[in-house]
Amino acid sequence: MNQKTYFRDIKYYPMKSVFAILSIVGITIPYYYIYKFIEMNNWEWSTSLFFEQIDLNYAMNILSADLTIAATSFMIFIIYRLKVKAISRNQFIKYLVSLFMVGFSLALPLYLYDNYKK
Repeated sequence: MNQKTYFRDIKYYPMKSVFAILSIVGITIPYYYIYKFIEMNNWEWSTSLFFEQIDLNYAMNILSADLTIAATSFMIFIIYRLKVKAISRNQFIKYLVSLFMVGFSLALPLYLYDNYKK
């Protein structure tokens, strides 16, 4: 997609720009909090401490369960879309990588951005 086509799509499809912004925010905010977590722990990553703090209270458990179910549903959905040939193998890999390397906060807006007109 060249720059001219991109700006034309935004003009005629304003939701595409919303999904693009949400994709950027979906990368920025989670990685900001990962940065803050590592900073708080003297610039060392601790997987055990990370999971210990996730299970600190029921409120965090609610958010964790909700996000896990949503991300799993999305993963099942993109597998289905691949099987019925509604998305290409490359698109499937793109969404799967974005889901596991960043999170659902990027994968869903990216999928919506790519498939808005369909």
